[in-house]
Amino acid sequence: MKPFATEELFKLDGDIPLLRAVPYGVQHILAMFVANLAPIVIVAGAAGLGTDQTGSLIQSAMLIAGIGTLIQLFPLGRIGSGLPIVMGISFTFVTVLCGIVATYGYSTAIGAIMVGGIIEGVLGLFAKYWRRIISPIVAAVVVTSIGFSLLGVGATSFGGGSGVPDFGSPQNLALGTVSLVSCLVFQVLAKGKAKQLSVLFGLVIGYVVALFMGAVDFSGFAGMQLFALPQLMPFTPEFNLGAIVSVTLIFLVSATETIGDTSALTMVGLNREVKEKELTGSIACDGFVSSLSACFGCLPITSFSQNVGLVAMTKVVNRRAIATGAVIMVLAAFLPVISVVFSSLPEAVLGGCTIMMFGNIIVSGFQMIARAGFTQRNITIAALSLAVGIGFTQASALFAVFPEIVQSVFAQNCVAVVFLVAVVANLVLPRDAQVGDEADAMDVAAGERGDAAEGSPVVAAAPAGGPTGALSPSAAPATAPDRVPTPSSAPDTEEGDLAPA
Repeated sequence: MKPFATEELFKLDGDIPLLRAVPYGVQHILAMFVANLAPIVIVAGAAGLGTDQTGSLIQSAMLIAGIGTLIQLFPLGRIGSGLPIVMGISFTFVTVLCGIVATYGYSTAIGAIMVGGIIEGVLGLFAKYWRRIISPIVAAVVVTSIGFSLLGVGATSFGGGSGVPDFGSPQNLALGTVSLVSCLVFQVLAKGKAKQLSVLFGLVIGYVVALFMGAVDFSGFAGMQLFALPQLMPFTPEFNLGAIVSVTLIFLVSATETIGDTSALTMVGLNREVKEKELTGSIACDGFVSSLSACFGCLPITSFSQNVGLVAMTKVVNRRAIATGAVIMVLAAFLPVISVVFSSLPEAVLGGCTIMMFGNIIVSGFQMIARAGFTQRNITIAALSLAVGIGFTQASALFAVFPEIVQSVFAQNCVAVVFLVAVVANLVLPRDAQVGDEADAMDVAAGERGDAAEGSPVVAAAPAGGPTGALSPSAAPATAPDRVPTPSSAPDTEEGDLAPA
């Protein structure tokens, strides 16, 4: 192979030979491959789609992930950041979309994604006027609520899937357990960036065990073509106001997390602050490409935090290297064998791996709350929004007095309720109270030091990393689905700034 200077890998536009760039692109694909396809399988299962339809959507997911990544790397006008951001299908929307497809059908979900994506794209172009409204504590509690909302989805998959006759059978529980244990073993034994592949390892082991148990459905392989084009407009979009409002709220959540990913990437990969143009382009790409995704019957797309973590570990930011991975994803979309193999995966195997991923989302949310700081104001926002959001949606009859449009958006959607309550509380609660709280905390700390000097025992209440609650890099989850914050790659933030997500 043609030799090249290694430092070119650490430059955004470094000159490296194509063949030498491929391994670095493939590495990014492996880090996000499972998380990119799993949301499709989950939502398609909730919608009752057949194996052929699910396989077609998986093809589209690979195509959209590749296109979205290329637009982020090489912007089209103001759409795209010009940064090494890897895009993929978002887990953030799984809960709300499962509810929509179960109630109104898959076509209604597609219509909501089309409209919501355009709204996010337009808002992204004007992000500088609104993004400061959503502070680190708001983003933190939303991420935490997303993790909690997905636990039921993971548990249902672990049992074999919603509505299946053998739900919770010994075979399904065994497959879920094998996959989960395989993920954990790999996570413990693997070193460095190899930990990013623990979910993929669990899926492979679970699939092999399922083959021996006769639990794999081979019907999708019958008459399989070697090459096939992804289908354009496989579903006729239907537009329901309640579904559109609900999905649009989640798009706003996704936008705040994209801001965090973009900010973290420039800090850890380029050693500088993010530029306004990069932020607006990144969010606009999220929104407009999500609408394009809906045209292929697929789910919303977003930046992937685990790939930001990979950049933090390797420091490889070369756009040409990461673009090779995006091109491979696009080419893979024309190979049906990939989608058929993945769609034949038993639901219990997928559940064993994803339940670990969803747990990581919750822990990452806790870490974000700690980084935002445990001031009385932040504690109040977190406690109120999580209690109302998660608690009220567990007793959805509380929403019976509201109009149907309100019920359709909030009654079963804890993420939307948490987001709304957190934003309102962040705007309403006085910020000067925070200063007083910090002064009180300093007085208490000084008193404790005085007690310690006199021999009294002191209980350390501050989280690791100092008063701001910043966590050490070792606390970061090594494997996580999309949108899981990577603490080791995130700069500390002050109140009023956005936390990397």
